[in-house]
Amino acid sequence: MNLLKNKFQVGIALLSVIGNLAFLPSAEGSVNSNLSVTVKGLKNQTGQVCFSLFSSSRGFPSNNERAIKAQCVKLDDRDAKLNIPALKAGTYAIAMFHDKNGDGKLNTNGLGIPKEGFGFSRNPRILTGPPKFGDSAVFVVGSSTDIQINMNYFFGG
Repeated sequence: MNLLKNKFQVGIALLSVIGNLAFLPSAEGSVNSNLSVTVKGLKNQTGQVCFSLFSSSRGFPSNNERAIKAQCVKLDDRDAKLNIPALKAGTYAIAMFHDKNGDGKLNTNGLGIPKEGFGFSRNPRILTGPPKFGDSAVFVVGSSTDIQINMNYFFGG
């Protein structure tokens, strides 16, 4: 029942966006959009922030081979900023983590709980596991879309 409800909600949201795109003059001629991401709540500037950008639920949030873009950015500021240029208007979700030790992996404990900070677009509430694509999906339209991702730390960072 929950799955059906989630699919229905995502379907309604997508129909709404498609309907709105038909009436947005700025989206009409805009093929490429810029997604600007501000990362808030980093515990320190050690290491790097790694992110994966997905255009569908396939592989989200952890299969980088299914991501349309994945990269790490060295930290030099308390609140990092990422810029992802040349995206086609559409729905995307970002998964990211604070790779303190620079190994390019989200380190976890024996139970699979992250030992490093992590975050997702739309900042969904994390209860028993990673969010679904629909819970993190953002609509990128026009020339620029700005979002903020808040980092979460289970073990103090």
